[in-house]
Amino acid sequence: MLGPRVWSSVRQGLSRALSSTVGGWASGEGRKVDISGIYPPVTTPFTATAEVDYGKLEENLHKLGTFPFRGFVVQGSNGEFPFLTSSERLEVVSRVRQALPRDKLLLAGSGCESTQATVEMTVSMAQVGADAAMVVTPCYYHGRMNSAALIHHYTKVADLSPIPVVLYSVPANTGLDLPVDAAVTLSQHPNIVGIKDSGGDVTRIGLIVHKTRRQDFQVLAGSAGFLLASYAVGAVGGVCALANVLGAQVCQLERLCLTGQWEDAQKLQHRLIEPNTAVTQRFGIPGLKKTMDWFGYYGGPCRAPLRELSAPQEEALRLDFTSNGWL
Repeated sequence: MLGPRVWSSVRQGLSRALSSTVGGWASGEGRKVDISGIYPPVTTPFTATAEVDYGKLEENLHKLGTFPFRGFVVQGSNGEFPFLTSSERLEVVSRVRQALPRDKLLLAGSGCESTQATVEMTVSMAQVGADAAMVVTPCYYHGRMNSAALIHHYTKVADLSPIPVVLYSVPANTGLDLPVDAAVTLSQHPNIVGIKDSGGDVTRIGLIVHKTRRQDFQVLAGSAGFLLASYAVGAVGGVCALANVLGAQVCQLERLCLTGQWEDAQKLQHRLIEPNTAVTQRFGIPGLKKTMDWFGYYGGPCRAPLRELSAPQEEALRLDFTSNGWL
């Protein structure tokens, strides 16, 4: 952990860097980096002995690289980041950066429970090649994580981060929604560029878009299941687990929305809802990894305590894809 003197030095050094807008997060005109587009949240492959399989990770990335994604999210919820050591988290990001073309954005999950640990991880993620940090809400003491606490947390992280910060609200995993008023306040920070909202409340997404309309702030939908609705209320893209297996279709939905082909977009969105629910809410990461195996990627096992699907669960998962014409 950073000691008080080092913490002070880091604070001063990075604050100076941020004030001069170096590090690539702001353009000469003062606009924040554009994060619009579709991102698959990359899974972390494991061997049968629960070691990170970096070879399979690179194989998956090469296959996913054939689709017109804006970039990739690494060490998000689908990356099983709570089950990885700090060194593993950094090594995964480093390997992904090496495997990606430079024109693909790499958003790295750097959230930890304490502000100090999050700053350390964010700085480290930048050093191994992340273009932006996606910072999940700290949640262990969720009863105390009110707007004031979260504003203070994210402000400190953004002040000290050498790369842009994307807020990350995922109440299904944290039991905590980043309050709208906190998101609006944080949108004014020069180094906070947007939010990934995985809650599925389109009214909330539209309100955040509306309340931050005077800021250079972008909203990403956190799931393919409400991607069309999110575009309709002003979101600029999505971080979609389903894009790990149906990348072409999720990108097609993006194109249909951006070109105003709403009837075709609606038809495609309807066919994606059940598969998306299956690999997120219903069967989670074990379901996503099983589906990746079916679609020619390496899914493989999860790290304990996550368990593989039972035979009846696998059958139900397959049905959600076959009944919509994807398998």
